Amino acid sequence: MQEALASPAQGLFTIPAYFDYAATVTWALSGAVVGVRRSYDIVGVFVVALLSSMGGGLLRDGILLQRTPAFLTDGTYLILIATVTVLVAVNNRWLKLVPRRPTVDTAVGWMDAVGIPAYAVVGMQLAAAQGLPVPGVVLVGLVNGVGGGLLRDVVVDDPRRLLQPGQFEALVVLLACLTFVLLTRSLALHPMPAGWITMVLFVIVRALVIRFNWKTSALRPIEDRETDR
Repeated sequence: MQEALASPAQGLFTIPAYFDYAATVTWALSGAVVGVRRSYDIVGVFVVALLSSMGGGLLRDGILLQRTPAFLTDGTYLILIATVTVLVAVNNRWLKLVPRRPTVDTAVGWMDAVGIPAYAVVGMQLAAAQGLPVPGVVLVGLVNGVGGGLLRDVVVDDPRRLLQPGQFEALVVLLACLTFVLLTRSLALHPMPAGWITMVLFVIVRALVIRFNWKTSALRPIEDRETDR
């Protein structure tokens, strides 16, 4: 993934390497556990782990920005994902006996709360560096934040949580992206403090969403669809 776009001296918001590695491990572990629950072989588990941890960056770089995916320029990330895959494969019998992994889920939840806005900000900086207009910059940041989870759900044929009614997730990421653009472009704030403000805002809003269970609703109820058949 190698999300550290530039050194702090260059005036850009960056993600510390140790955080990037830790996020890669936790998201890969989450995806690998999903693969085990689906009774995939070791190749399938690796693919799900790869998409969970690198999917957002892959969509950002490979499709939207048409640049070499960042995780290919640093072999550390693939090594970490492969190691997680092997460890899960070795312990797959134990994992299958445990229907839920609260520790893993909690770790991923905390990484999501901090990592999603951080990666979204880095994605927006990469998009801005290529001269994209504001709507394109925001879209790249949004995809960078939620793309991995969507790819994982598509591959394992799970309900697309991003597309279904539920707690505000994508909308909170969109709010974070718009906040960063407003701070840096309209208020001319330095990207480093703007990035941290964006992350803090995301964590606060996400905590409120979880605390009060704020949810979206379907634009058309299921029962209305049934009457059309």
